[in-house]
Amino acid sequence: MPHDHHDHHHHHGHGHSHGHSHGHGHNHAHADHLHSHLTPEDAAADLQVLTAQFIDGFVNARDKAAYLRLAGVPLERPGKAGRGALKLVDVELRTEWQVGTASPSFGSRELSYLPFPGEMIRERTNMALVYVSMEEKDLLDIRDFLSGRMAEG
Repeated sequence: MPHDHHDHHHHHGHGHSHGHSHGHGHNHAHADHLHSHLTPEDAAADLQVLTAQFIDGFVNARDKAAYLRLAGVPLERPGKAGRGALKLVDVELRTEWQVGTASPSFGSRELSYLPFPGEMIRERTNMALVYVSMEEKDLLDIRDFLSGRMAEG
C-alpha cells in the first residue's frame, strides 16, 4: 500500500507541472473523471454561454428560419393531453438587468437584500419559443431547450 500511495503522489505532481499528460494513465483517467462530473454551477455557466451565443446567432442570422432549423428547434410540438400539435409562431427575446439579489434570511420573514453597484449589473437576454394551437399556448424557454440538447450530446 505505501508504494501505491507514493505512485499516486508522483503522477499527481507530474501532471500538475506539465498540464494534462496523456502518457500517464492514472492522471488522465483522473482528469476525465473531473470533467465528467461538472458541478451544477459549471453546467449553469456553460448553459449561460451557450444561450448567449445562440441568441446572438439568431439575432444576427439573415435567415432566421434556417438558423432555427439548423439548431434543431422543432416547428411543432405535441400539445398537452395529446390534443393537436402546437405550432411555433413567435420567438420572444426579453432583456433583463439584474440590479440586486433578494433571498430569504435565516430566522426572519424579511428578505435579505443586496443591491448591486453599477459595475456589477449585467445585461441578460433570454429567449422563449412560443407555440400555439387552437386550445393552448406554450412557451419553451430556450435554456430548457438547450440544456436538453446538452444532455443528449
